Amino acid sequence: MSTTTETTQTYEFGTGNWKAGVLGGVVGSAVMGALILVMNPPTLAVAIPSLYGLAPPPSPGAGLVVHLSHGAVMGVMFAGLASVLRLETSGKLLGLGVGWGVVTWAVFAALVMPVWLGVVGSPASPPFPNFAPPSLLWHVVYGVVLGGVYAATADRL
Repeated sequence: MSTTTETTQTYEFGTGNWKAGVLGGVVGSAVMGALILVMNPPTLAVAIPSLYGLAPPPSPGAGLVVHLSHGAVMGVMFAGLASVLRLETSGKLLGLGVGWGVVTWAVFAALVMPVWLGVVGSPASPPFPNFAPPSLLWHVVYGVVLGGVYAATADRL
């Protein structure tokens, strides 16, 4: 007589709290946008809206709308990553935020954005790659704010 035992194991890959991700992404990109306006206004007024043909002429408003939208999408991605990594403490979420800021800078700002701006013929097309230190600062601030807002709101939204 033989016995067979079946074991079912499930793996849950949640989406995290996507609402907290959107909120953190919007707040983080708003703070980042304010830094950009203070430190390098053409980035927000020309480069960012040029991605979608919304500049020239310079349009800080269009740049801010695009930037906030990107921040919200990246915030949802952050929420998914936080969930997959099972990070729940504020310290770990802040650390993930710093790392997320560095990754978004290296991949999107330094590599993707220069190519995209070149393809659309933007007058604000930077060199490739564009590992600009001020942009690293902006993106790390974005990540810290995103991680902090996510940590503060994930259990409430």
